[in-house]
Amino acid sequence: MALKPYKTFMQRSEDEFIVNKSRFIGYGCPVETEEEALKFLNEIRTKHKDATHNCYAYIIGSNMGIMRYSDDGEPGGTAGLPIIEVLKARGVTNCCVVVTRYFGGILLGAGGLVRAYSQGAAAAVNACGVGVIHPTARYIMEIPYPSLGKVEYFLKSQPVIVEDKAFSDAIVMTLIVKNEDEDKFVKDIVSATDGKIEPIRMEEMYLAWKE
Repeated sequence: MALKPYKTFMQRSEDEFIVNKSRFIGYGCPVETEEEALKFLNEIRTKHKDATHNCYAYIIGSNMGIMRYSDDGEPGGTAGLPIIEVLKARGVTNCCVVVTRYFGGILLGAGGLVRAYSQGAAAAVNACGVGVIHPTARYIMEIPYPSLGKVEYFLKSQPVIVEDKAFSDAIVMTLIVKNEDEDKFVKDIVSATDGKIEPIRMEEMYLAWKE
């Protein structure tokens, strides 16, 4: 059965802000398993072992089958739950968010904490960027130098990403395309180049494409 496309983070990233002198840092990372999520969490905890709290949430599985969160010492329901609610609202899975807090001396109250940790999670998600995982194919094709301009112009209108160009006797181009688009792409480029260029399928994988 084909994998149903699902949303996750495009990359690992972070962002931070200050609320009433407390410093909040939102970290996000794409993960494939619960073990990877816990490894990321432990990395952030080690990096910020002097922080007041390292609260987290993660969701694993294309069907969002695993959901875990922790307040890490903050009042119950004010940290981990707001973080996971942001992830659920954005519809992302296979991802982990850790929001680190350095207490600034001013109590925020339950409502203030919920808002701050929600903001921390949203900052992490926005920094990471959200993409949709699709079955994707990698192709390689050899392009004669006189045809390069025509091929590059053609590719601008195609749903492909050019990964690499290597220059030798001819140009060897590596590109990726969603499985759902590949048949039409191959047919169109063969037609556009009068059969001179025929992409060769190298491998299949799962890749996040920008939302």
